[in-house]
Amino acid sequence: MGRDNIREGLGESEVYLDFIESVSRAAKVDRPVIFVGERGSGKELAARRLHYLSKRWQGPLVTVNLASLPETLIETELFGYESGAFTGARGTRKGRFEEAEGGTLFLDEIGLVPLRVQEKILRTVEYGTYERVGSSETRKADVRIVCATNADLPELAREGRFKEDLLDRLSFEVLFLPPLRERGGDIMLLANHFAARMATECQLEYIPYFSQEAERKLRSYSWPGNIRELKNTVERAVYRSRSQEIDDVEFNPFVNPFAVPDREESADPFHSFSLDDYPLFHNEADVFFLSKALRESGGNQRRAAEKLGITYDQFRGVYRKLSDRITAALKEE
Repeated sequence: MGRDNIREGLGESEVYLDFIESVSRAAKVDRPVIFVGERGSGKELAARRLHYLSKRWQGPLVTVNLASLPETLIETELFGYESGAFTGARGTRKGRFEEAEGGTLFLDEIGLVPLRVQEKILRTVEYGTYERVGSSETRKADVRIVCATNADLPELAREGRFKEDLLDRLSFEVLFLPPLRERGGDIMLLANHFAARMATECQLEYIPYFSQEAERKLRSYSWPGNIRELKNTVERAVYRSRSQEIDDVEFNPFVNPFAVPDREESADPFHSFSLDDYPLFHNEADVFFLSKALRESGGNQRRAAEKLGITYDQFRGVYRKLSDRITAALKEE
């Protein structure tokens, strides 16, 4: 793996170290492995780590992104074809199984393979042989298959969209990649790495760092796009920053600063809330206004009630219900 890939694959969180340990154990056994993870969580990087830790590390690692291929081309891409096998097949072409001979074949988004091609993969896994499209010559396949998906393969099998026999064959080990939001301190470890690398690319004379507020935002964000989204967010922040300290990060670059506000939303800021939200907003408002009135009244509850335009009894009723929160709000000031 390249140096950048190795560094991007590092982490210090317990959940990530446990995952890496699982990859290391699985690498030693020459059996199929399925990586399951959200988009951008590093499935291909995990497959590379597994390959280079295996006894096949000196052999080729061939990657096939099945999501980028039309269904009609998946079979020929994997198994190759003979001249004249179909219209336009003017020569013989090796398939990815043949290219990966002696090494590892990584099938990304395995859930997208058509059923007829799944049948051919199953025969290859079971018997270690295959034929090119348009050929009757049987070829041997000395290949370890590693797959990745963000789909629910057992559910696809129940729906008849994925062959159960193939799923059984491929799932010798199933490893789940931890999403970035579960990796704690790894967020800033990776963020600082991406920031330093982007500073070099932008030919900056300093290594940027994040302000406390920017770091808080990075740590608290849910990262639905995982490492890939973090990388884009950090690189964008470094590129836009005018100083060494990065004091702001933007998670959604598609926010239009010239968009016309929705009139309905402007007129009714609460239109998106349901009646179930009433107690929350009602209590929040009471805490805010009662604590503000008490502050301005020097703690005198009768004067505070007058400022709010309610009776002392009404004030006392609300205060008794929310006294702990009102007291806490007063202390914060």
